[in-house]
Amino acid sequence: MQQAVTAEPKPFALWRGIVWLSEKLLVVERRIVAFLMFMLTGAILLNVVTRYTGRPIYWIDEFAVYCMVWLTFFGASVMTRLRLDFAVTMLTERLSERAAAVTRVVATLMVVLFGVSIAAMCWLWLDPVGIMKAGFNAKEYAAGTFNFVYTERTQTLNWPTWVLYMILPVFAVSITLHGLANLMEDAGRVRPVTRDLTVNAEGAVN
Repeated sequence: MQQAVTAEPKPFALWRGIVWLSEKLLVVERRIVAFLMFMLTGAILLNVVTRYTGRPIYWIDEFAVYCMVWLTFFGASVMTRLRLDFAVTMLTERLSERAAAVTRVVATLMVVLFGVSIAAMCWLWLDPVGIMKAGFNAKEYAAGTFNFVYTERTQTLNWPTWVLYMILPVFAVSITLHGLANLMEDAGRVRPVTRDLTVNAEGAVN
């Protein structure tokens, strides 16, 4: 008598696609983080040298600040996918295995909702439809909406501030995608991506 073999159910293609996109985005983000760390370190060292020689570069401080800001957002996105973000386990370690799994799903869902809320805020703030209706004329758009995000410039670099603010919608999309990938794994819809359990924060970034 042949013994019936129960095949493991295959996850939906959409769920596998979300995890695949998250992993590809993670590769890009880790390279961006490494590049920003290099730029930040170089800017600080250049600032020290130029100040020591009596010829400081007036815009280097602002450049270092924006490098740090972008590094923070990209780093937070990377840590979310690698599950290196901070966690308080005083409650979950006292729960049963099933209750702890449900708690992880709820916590991951909150991360997704956080990313979606930031995306919604960016949509209202940057108002892509409004600026398109104004023919991408920043002054005309500001006069009609009193939203000066597209007319402001940085103090020393004289860069358009909206370019620097673009890290917010990018972060919203990335953390939402990583959150969905984590949610699929926590809910058991896809097999979790295997990683080296001995990895630390420095190794994960570099």
